[in-house]
Amino acid sequence: MNDAVAALRAGELVILPTDTVYGLCAFAYRSEPAERLYQLKQRDPLQPTALVANDLDLLLECVPELRGRAAVVARTLLPGPYTLILPNPARRFRWITGSNPDAIGVRVPELPPAAATVVAAVGCVVATSANLPGEPDPRRVDEIPPELREHVAALVDAGELPGTPSTVLDFSGPEPLVVRDGAAPAADALERVALALA
Repeated sequence: MNDAVAALRAGELVILPTDTVYGLCAFAYRSEPAERLYQLKQRDPLQPTALVANDLDLLLECVPELRGRAAVVARTLLPGPYTLILPNPARRFRWITGSNPDAIGVRVPELPPAAATVVAAVGCVVATSANLPGEPDPRRVDEIPPELREHVAALVDAGELPGTPSTVLDFSGPEPLVVRDGAAPAADALERVALALA
């Protein structure tokens, strides 16, 4: 775990288990580690990637504009297996917002203990599933492509994970949109948010 913390702080990439699948992670506070992540994963720079925090308070510190409606949405669903796309009026973390800097994807997963320790030590990380484009999401370390495993500085193994990626919900516009129904039913999440905002 200390290796993973040191690697992230040094700008290197690591693979961490999440509450859904194994994730390829980089230090979030500088653009260079994120650029390295995009390059290794062969990810289109116009595609956004999620900002992942160990707890909600840290997330709200990193993106202090998440107030009002956005904060209610975040407090209702996080921590949990969701990626929330929220307004980003200050255009923070431009290197992970892809083609729309006015919105940012955020996660506060219920991380396995070892991964929670790493993320808590470094603050926020940038994370995307540890696979190559079009390939299945890895639920075990042996399902992570060697092209990724061989180019990371540390890997934390938490055994088999659920294997279904997070549910992605877009709250950046006037009406919520379901981008991907994943590890938790989107309809339930939207209902909980509607009640919280009522």
